[in-house]
Amino acid sequence: MKLAAWNVNSLKVRLPHVLDWLAANQPDVLCLQETKQEDKDFPVPALQAAGYAALFAGQKTYNGVAILSKAPGTEAQVGIPGFDDVQQRVLAATVNDVRVVCVYVPNGQSLDSDKYQYKLRWLQALTDWLRAELVKYPRLALLGDYNIAPEDRDVHDPKAWEGQVLCSPAERAAYAGLIGLGMHDAFRLFEQKENSFSWWDYRMAAFRRNMGLRIDHILLSSPLAQQCTACWIDTAPRKLERPSDHAPVVAEVACAGI
Repeated sequence: MKLAAWNVNSLKVRLPHVLDWLAANQPDVLCLQETKQEDKDFPVPALQAAGYAALFAGQKTYNGVAILSKAPGTEAQVGIPGFDDVQQRVLAATVNDVRVVCVYVPNGQSLDSDKYQYKLRWLQALTDWLRAELVKYPRLALLGDYNIAPEDRDVHDPKAWEGQVLCSPAERAAYAGLIGLGMHDAFRLFEQKENSFSWWDYRMAAFRRNMGLRIDHILLSSPLAQQCTACWIDTAPRKLERPSDHAPVVAEVACAGI
């Protein structure tokens, strides 16, 4: 089973890239973040023509998440239960026998911002909910844009980013809290080349200079991690004209019969 996550930074703009990537890579599941579309505008016919069912939760201009899958998702859940939030950042569904949770974690803006406190509350609510979800769904994958670089090796210039949003101790502690639920960073299950990143600013020729951060992740519960055979970041879409500033992250899990 091939699982992928991609912050497309506007599905309207990036739909041709997404369709080409689906055709070339044939993932069983692709979780999208920052679709930035109201549900009435979601491109269901184009995705169906490509062989994918779609579940989505969007809003105008900002945020928005979607799960595209070859087999239709069931038991859909929008948002974190019990956490009052108008922003569309969480979508969960069961695909085959895997509980797929697509997340777009708040950015946080800056450490002295109300948005940073919102991010920490949001992450705590996510962790509390997932603790219960893992009991119900032992085969669970948490995919998306976490807006957290877990370690200094996930940052092109750790000194420059030290204590900044995306790299602050509290954010990294929240990420560690997710790992503490029994989740595993699929990317770190395998030897990876140094300076592997998933996001590069549009400014300062950051992609060409590889001035990036690894903030897009696939976390797998223990049963899935034990069956994970590969994980990588596909930088090819970042080289396209008018690309997203993020690259897809992909994991392969050896699920029987899939």
